[in-house]
Amino acid sequence: MDNNVVWVNEQKIKRTILALEKNNMKGYFVNNKEELLNKIQELVDKDSVVSCGGSMSLFETGVIDFLKNGTYKFLDRYKENLTPQDMKQIYRDTFSADAYFTSTNAITENGELYNVDGNGNRVAAMLYGPDKVIVITGVNKIVKDVDEAINRNKSICAPANAKRIGTKTPCKTTGYCMDCQSPDRICCEYTLIKRQRTSNRIHVIFINENFGY
Repeated sequence: MDNNVVWVNEQKIKRTILALEKNNMKGYFVNNKEELLNKIQELVDKDSVVSCGGSMSLFETGVIDFLKNGTYKFLDRYKENLTPQDMKQIYRDTFSADAYFTSTNAITENGELYNVDGNGNRVAAMLYGPDKVIVITGVNKIVKDVDEAINRNKSICAPANAKRIGTKTPCKTTGYCMDCQSPDRICCEYTLIKRQRTSNRIHVIFINENFGY
């Protein structure tokens, strides 16, 4: 990435971190994946019970592999041969986890987290339950305001995820949200976290690279 673009992105991250702090959330800037894993170890004690939401960013940054390496008691939604009942139990156990790892569909420079879910388990855990929520995000997820966050989901997040998991939705063909009524629709639960009442619960770790959708 061009050094001047890197600098512009750094300023954007810094503005967003300041806004998060005003909204009673924590923000951190790391330069690479190694610093990211070190920051996670600072925030989440060894042997803690941890869980995660569906996220390409967590895979691309190596966080999923890190959670599986034995440092934590990982409620592994990606374990092979899980039954629907197994998955349902993991979703429920997640609410009692010490820490919940996820990314975000978008984060505004006003320090707001915007997310859209299919089942709602990811946004539910972000809103309530786990003692800590650790949000891992690339600089590509930062937008100016909620309107841009909504557009980002319609033009990037929704169609890319629909393509990835093979849903029978119009956006998989058009590349843009059609506000469909398909049984496979993945945009069902819309949330905007503007502020936290509980200090030291939501922690957002930014990397000055592009990750996920």
